[in-house]
Amino acid sequence: MKNKIVYVGMSADLVHPGHLNIIKKAAELGEVVVGLLTDQAIATYKRVPFMEYEQRKEIIENIKGVSSVVQQSTLDYVPNLEKIKPDYVVHGDDWREGVQKKVREQVINALKAWGGELVEVPYTKNISSTKLHAALKEVGTTPNIRLKSLKRMLNVKPLCRFMEVHNGLSALVVENTTYKDEKGINCEFDGMWASSLTDSTARGMPDIEAVDVSSRMMTLNQVLEVTTKPIIFDGDTGGKTEHFVFTVKTLERLGVSAVIIEDKVGLKKNSLLGTDVHQMQEDVGLFCDKIRKGKKAQATDDFMIIARIESLILGSGVEDALSRAKSYIEAGADAIMIHSKSKSFDEIAEFCRSYKKFDNCKPLIAVPTTYNYVTEDQLIENGVNLVIYANHLLRSAYPAMKKTAESILKNHCSAKCDPELLPIKELLELIPGTK
Repeated sequence: MKNKIVYVGMSADLVHPGHLNIIKKAAELGEVVVGLLTDQAIATYKRVPFMEYEQRKEIIENIKGVSSVVQQSTLDYVPNLEKIKPDYVVHGDDWREGVQKKVREQVINALKAWGGELVEVPYTKNISSTKLHAALKEVGTTPNIRLKSLKRMLNVKPLCRFMEVHNGLSALVVENTTYKDEKGINCEFDGMWASSLTDSTARGMPDIEAVDVSSRMMTLNQVLEVTTKPIIFDGDTGGKTEHFVFTVKTLERLGVSAVIIEDKVGLKKNSLLGTDVHQMQEDVGLFCDKIRKGKKAQATDDFMIIARIESLILGSGVEDALSRAKSYIEAGADAIMIHSKSKSFDEIAEFCRSYKKFDNCKPLIAVPTTYNYVTEDQLIENGVNLVIYANHLLRSAYPAMKKTAESILKNHCSAKCDPELLPIKELLELIPGTK
């Protein structure tokens, strides 16, 4: 008699007793085929998995009761079910609510076509990959794991979302802030932008160049100590080529995922503090040489050097930006960042349309600071792979602090407390190890 076919879909990033319980139940019903979700499929509804697909596949193949593993490339089971036509689908009963509720309904409807049956196993309480992920975050990460994470994200997510940080506290906000959208999908920031602009502003320094790389490493170390997500370092112009080589080696050793350098020269002032920027665009050949020497200095293939093109800022136009992008990619740049001072997205969109046609197209990064009426869906549609929200936390922090200071003075240091102030309990909850 032919064995019954049992299909089990799972991500199996952090295998726990709940997974084993489902596989055991499935094996009692017949021959178990595990539909293992790809990294891309998992990233559509939660974080990028810790382990890559091939690593997870090797683990599942060696679990007792599993007959074979097939790739499930979407959250939707139906394509695989219609191909395999299993007698049973086995899943935990926790998917009756939340982001997978619709998926469950689709599975039930698909099984009806050939008389298949859905078997739901009671959810294993007090354990889940999400809880294990939270526990791992408390333990921390290693420089090597953090370093590799950005490239993995770019390979599996339609759009990576990075937010500016300027100290350990702002980094904790970015690390821990989440929002559940109308589809029940958990939204969060994928990583952090260590901005030179906000770093100098937080120190009250009007001149960005006055805060050297060594000094900025103090801020970077604060962020590294309390977070686990990847970090992109704002390298400004990169400085002299020999200095940039040293910066690359230092950042890579610390576990930073990437550095962005801009193709400008001249004195750079802090625009957040209302001072002027007196710069012009760097010679293409000299900037390419800086990229090449930076790439040669790397110890691994995981660290990224990203070229920021200032043609649209300095009025050189879209064609100049595209020409520079080709040159920088040929020199070894791992990604391109395009910026604009226009309040409209049109100029960036024009660049994107032509950039997507490049034969050797690298990831594209956008910074919607001036053109802030663009949605992430629009960015994805135009081929943007990563978005950086470049100075939003510090911009919002300054007026809040100023309002508080004025409130104290206004009330003559009396007991009249502003009810809008962040409760100290909520603030302390952000800091690891506090109660």
